[in-house]
Amino acid sequence: MTARPFLPYGRQTIEDDDVEAVVAALRADFLTTGPTVAAFETAVAEKVGAAHAVAASNGTATLHLAMMALGVGEGDVCIVPSVTFLATANCARYVGAEVVFADVDPDSGLMTPGTLADALKRAAGRRVKAVLPVHLRGDVVDLPGLKALADNAGAVLVEDAPHALGSTAVFGNEAMTVGDCRWSAMASFSFHPVKTIATGEGGMLTTNDAELAARLRSLRSHGMSRPAGADPWVYEMAEPGFNYRLPDINCALGLAQLAKLDRFAERRRALAARYDELLTPLGPTVRLARSPEGSRPVLHLLTVLIDFAGADATRADVVRRLAEQGVGSQVHYIPVHTQPYYRARYGELDLPGARAWYERCLTLPLFPGMADDDVDRVVDALRDALGF
Repeated sequence: MTARPFLPYGRQTIEDDDVEAVVAALRADFLTTGPTVAAFETAVAEKVGAAHAVAASNGTATLHLAMMALGVGEGDVCIVPSVTFLATANCARYVGAEVVFADVDPDSGLMTPGTLADALKRAAGRRVKAVLPVHLRGDVVDLPGLKALADNAGAVLVEDAPHALGSTAVFGNEAMTVGDCRWSAMASFSFHPVKTIATGEGGMLTTNDAELAARLRSLRSHGMSRPAGADPWVYEMAEPGFNYRLPDINCALGLAQLAKLDRFAERRRALAARYDELLTPLGPTVRLARSPEGSRPVLHLLTVLIDFAGADATRADVVRRLAEQGVGSQVHYIPVHTQPYYRARYGELDLPGARAWYERCLTLPLFPGMADDDVDRVVDALRDALGF
């Protein structure tokens, strides 16, 4: 009997037209800093409904650029949810700002107006410059509620949205698409291979502010600009930037992938619905992470919350048993405030929502190349791993 392939928690979907797009870019005149970059930026801006999009070398670079473009620096504070990848907090430290960690809803993993309000109280007396909510798994945070609090504190809202390309939400009677920036200054995306579309590595910032977009473009390329009317070789550097450019090769792949976003989104939603159906009988020991009211996600991560103690199994046991059956899993995320660097800098911090999320979360396979019976296989393996 042929062994079934291992199912990772996420993977890219690369098809013949993606390969053809990259080959065409390799044969073109520009491998980097060419017209395909602008074409990809335009396509992303149009897809999410933003006025501007600025490509960068990866999602972490976009966050760093966002902090620099906003002038965040020493003496400033950025508020970040503890349940996120390291980069959301680290981008503040890159520019010398301090981090105040917000707790999260224990069932969704998301920053909420309540947890932001608590973080703002803990930041009292300091200059809060930016608030960086994360659309964890692809679910959309309460942007209007968070923006109201950020505005009141004199802070700018920057969406960390690497999980949420294609996600939408309805707030009141107003529909929005993640990245349209109607409630934020900027939104940051990642195109790492496990994300909704892939460029290999790559990221994008969207904004409706033309001045911010121009500053982002300068900062991603050493801080250089070319003065209007000057000779064609002349460039100026008003401030140091970085080499955070995204090559045309990657952008060619991104354009081909972006054309499939609706198909990828539909497949992810169908797979998530099948998970929901098959996991329901395992409740309350196992349940899907909660989607907040109004969120219409294209899930990047399929995360379940498991009562490991009630199942008389450790998470390590479950991960190992799943792997033995060819099913990959992952944990998203270890709360950032518990990392050694941040503990040493800010001391021990009790965030009960983040702790409760971390103690129960486990991410299961979800990617467009999965078949329906792959979901059945994963759920059967999980049942066995938990002793159902």
